[in-house]
Amino acid sequence: MTKDKEPVVKSFHFVCLMIIIVGTRIQFSDGSEFAVDKSKRGLTYVPKDLPLKTKVLDMSHNCIAELQVSDISFLSELKVLRLSHNKIQLLDLSVFKFNQDLEYLDLSHNQLQKISCHPIMSFRHLDLSFNDFKALPICKQFGNLSQLNFLGLSAMKLQKLDLLPIAHLHLSYILLDLRNYYIKENETESLRILNAKTLHLVFHPISLFSIQVNISVNTLGCLQLTNIKLNDDNCQVFIKFLLELTRGPTLLNFTLNHIETTWKCLVRVFQFLWPKPVEYLNIYNLTIIESIHEEDFTYSKTTLKALKIEHIMNQVFIFSQTALYTVFSEMNIMMLTISDTPFIHMLCPHAPSTFKFLNFTQNVFTDSIFEKCSTLVKLETLILQKNGLKDLFKVGLMTKDMPSLEILDVSWNSLESGRHKENCTWVESIVVLNLSSNILTDSVFRCLPPRIKVLDLHNNKIKSIPKQVIKLEALQELNVAFNSLTDLPGCGSFSSLSVLIIDHNSVSHPSADFFQSCQKMRSIKAGNNPFQCTCELREFVKNIEQVSSEVVEGWPDSYKCDYPESYRGTPLKDFHMSELSCNITLLIVTIGATMLVLAVTVTFLCIYLDLPWYLRMVCQWTQTRRRARNVPLEELQRNLQFHAFISYSEHDSAWVKNELVPYLEKEGMQICLHERNFVPGKSIVENIINCIEKSYKAIFVLSPNFVQSEWCHYELYFAHHNLFHEGSNNLILILLEPIPQNSIPNKYHKLRALMTQRTYLQWPKEKSKRGLFWANIRATFNVKLTLVTENNDVKS
Repeated sequence: MTKDKEPVVKSFHFVCLMIIIVGTRIQFSDGSEFAVDKSKRGLTYVPKDLPLKTKVLDMSHNCIAELQVSDISFLSELKVLRLSHNKIQLLDLSVFKFNQDLEYLDLSHNQLQKISCHPIMSFRHLDLSFNDFKALPICKQFGNLSQLNFLGLSAMKLQKLDLLPIAHLHLSYILLDLRNYYIKENETESLRILNAKTLHLVFHPISLFSIQVNISVNTLGCLQLTNIKLNDDNCQVFIKFLLELTRGPTLLNFTLNHIETTWKCLVRVFQFLWPKPVEYLNIYNLTIIESIHEEDFTYSKTTLKALKIEHIMNQVFIFSQTALYTVFSEMNIMMLTISDTPFIHMLCPHAPSTFKFLNFTQNVFTDSIFEKCSTLVKLETLILQKNGLKDLFKVGLMTKDMPSLEILDVSWNSLESGRHKENCTWVESIVVLNLSSNILTDSVFRCLPPRIKVLDLHNNKIKSIPKQVIKLEALQELNVAFNSLTDLPGCGSFSSLSVLIIDHNSVSHPSADFFQSCQKMRSIKAGNNPFQCTCELREFVKNIEQVSSEVVEGWPDSYKCDYPESYRGTPLKDFHMSELSCNITLLIVTIGATMLVLAVTVTFLCIYLDLPWYLRMVCQWTQTRRRARNVPLEELQRNLQFHAFISYSEHDSAWVKNELVPYLEKEGMQICLHERNFVPGKSIVENIINCIEKSYKAIFVLSPNFVQSEWCHYELYFAHHNLFHEGSNNLILILLEPIPQNSIPNKYHKLRALMTQRTYLQWPKEKSKRGLFWANIRATFNVKLTLVTENNDVKS
């Protein structure tokens, strides 16, 4: 929320202070890295080991009693020297003759009684105040200090022409310490100050004010008096002292610091200043003593615009509240500030008031303040911070008769908003409302001025903004930081919202469409929230990264993940999750597409590699092996009926029947052929398996015709698995005709593997080589095996 708007005229006192700061300001930026702090070290001398390039040297609050040339002559670039609060009694300004760049010299709060002058220098700030000088320590050489802005002095006596050597200088600030000023009773001295914008006089903090000196300043704009102790007897002495000081037409700002007075004397001072040209009267640390009674006060036409009183101590415990409050409530000025006081109430003016600005911060006002008050018709700003307000409904009623009220600050109270069911009543002119640091809940949104533009609700107990909130179409700035909100508010009810502060809440999943709904947003501060870095946050991060960094305050440093644990502390800008893991629809489509591709691939492989064929073979093989495990080895051996099972293509049957079978049978071998040994009524597959199981060896006659026969591959498959599983090498391959590798289909990878891994016998075309071929065939049957015939007779 923007700061409370205050009239420009209220800051005049601040302007006077800035004159001091600007007038005496040293450009530390160039020498900040060459600043040396040796304050509060108990030192009795300036160290000799200081860096030669030192530009700022702080030796304050030590025990230095003397300063010599050699102490600082080697610091040729020195610009600022602070020697306040030491024990220096004598000073020869020639010790600074080698420090030609020295601009700021603070020798206040020492024990100086005398200084020796020297044709120097280029001082902008020279402070000799709070020392033990009897007369003002003014050297004629000071007249050459054309750049001098600040001059601090001390004196026990004053003479009219003491400041003549510097009368031509245009000083911004003169500090005159008169704590030890003494003059005999009925004697009067005078002092003429020709040119000074600000004059600050400091008196003894304990003694009653008794100074009778005529001080005149030609161009005085700001006057400050510190340590004033008054009673009803010396009050006139003080007013007489002010007479000459307040005569000039340029005095606009008058400040009293640490003043102790009776109520009667304070009213007399007010009355004295009322017709004066003073526009801003400031009183800090006021103590009221003795008694408070009703005093007559004439509210004549005045140039006074603002009265500020901060920190009042009232040592009068029994008094008429009306006598005290009436003086302030009836003032015909624009601005009144009474803060940090024990005031429990403030009266409503009897007649239409001129007040435009009222500030009653840190009092003990209750909800009855300004109740049914219809005379504050010009009031524009009302500040009631740090009081005892509790009911927001009553605060709204208070404003009902303030038709000009634009700014209301009731922060740091104990306001609640849910006590009343009826709608709150507000004056429609309010545009800035500060409700921060109260105990307000969600119901506050049902109790707000309709035309409000700036709303501060930070540091309350708000958990959500109700969707049925009254439309605040004029609201431009909303501060709801330090609450318990879980989401960013949309702009449905705040169509003009351009500034939102919602940091330090409980926002974990901010709405992704926030920026779409808040098109006028020019500043948002939403950092320091417990963001949950899950899929829901991705869209918000994407949107926030598209917005200018000037709009998103604190980005990216204040925006970090809080959950899950693996992401804690990770900046949102570095948080990334894949679209696939966050989009359920996309995930389902992706899985479906993957499954479809997999199904198509499997189908293709099934077709290309004849997988169903192999599956059937595996099934048949499994059944065969299960039967084989249930048959004892002896019985299995007794069931072998053939020496060999021959597998061949029908196109090669002539060679098998005319060449191979006759030769083998001539050698006394029992041969199994499908056309004579398959059992009618059984399936082909079952016959193949039975024949292979009953044969000791399996002979395969390979040729291009074999490759094209599916049944031959069945036989090859079963024979290979059966015989290979038994641990024997009883698979015999005879290559009748050459088979090109590229002619074997891919799905018959078993045949490819066997031809690559096993040695096969090739039928020679030349008759001369066939003797060796038959010898190799005989060699493969070198084991003598007892066979059981189908008639159960044994044959070897």
